[in-house]
Amino acid sequence: MPDTISTAPPCSPGENRGLPSLGAEGTALLRRLDDTFEQWGVTAGARPMTMPPLLPAADLRRLDYYENFPHQAVVATAIDVDRRGEYCTDTGCFPCSSLQPAELGLPSASCYAVYLDHEGREVADDTLVTVVGWCFRKEERYEGLRRQLGFHMREIVALGSREHADAHLREFTERITAFARALDLPLRREAASDPFFDKGGSKALLQRLSPVKHEFLFEDLAIASVNTHRNFFGDRCSITLAGTGEPASTSCVAFGLERWLSALTRRYGSWAAATDAVHAANDRLTPVGPVV
Repeated sequence: MPDTISTAPPCSPGENRGLPSLGAEGTALLRRLDDTFEQWGVTAGARPMTMPPLLPAADLRRLDYYENFPHQAVVATAIDVDRRGEYCTDTGCFPCSSLQPAELGLPSASCYAVYLDHEGREVADDTLVTVVGWCFRKEERYEGLRRQLGFHMREIVALGSREHADAHLREFTERITAFARALDLPLRREAASDPFFDKGGSKALLQRLSPVKHEFLFEDLAIASVNTHRNFFGDRCSITLAGTGEPASTSCVAFGLERWLSALTRRYGSWAAATDAVHAANDRLTPVGPVV
């Protein structure tokens, strides 16, 4: 039996909790998309890496994560075995009193682990890394593959000179635009914002004058984004540019894989048609080299 498209009933048992499942066809398409985006990064010179699914909450706090994104934050901890009997049979939950302090954070984006992995290190001015990971966001409501508690994010991250970080975003803006055109998938690019900086500071003013984030939206759903952080993570993680000692600049390109599935199945009506469209788009596109 073919997979049911996530936006139509019946739902998988976990869908209303932001935890839908994928069958064989959806899984194959997710992997095909991830292979496509990863290959873009590798072709541009990115080094594939595998990052941990959880990060120390103290490290995320140093990056102002809980200050800037408290509405999305999810943390994890272990059960206090001496108080495990306090489990609530009515709600199915463990109360806070039966848990150890939450020392681990579930990040909302894959790139946080990249910056923490490079902490205290020098990087070449043209460093690229690509990762895919489970990301987690607390939402006011969950909706199929559009908005999930846990989802996959492929990112291609640039670390190095400001020129390199900016060129990275220009190149991948072109790649995303060309891919959407080949897919006949109508996307619009809009400026957005991420509160990386203190709202009252000079960097926040610069962000308002020159947006640090652009999203690619299908209808009202952002399925990809290009983001510049200037030297924020370079400064916070002591990542320095080789030969200068200055904080490295960073930027990243992000793809919410399940959101791409939602957009493609809505556009084409079935897993099979969406998969055929992705294969055809990849066949049409010739490799695009780095922007010179």
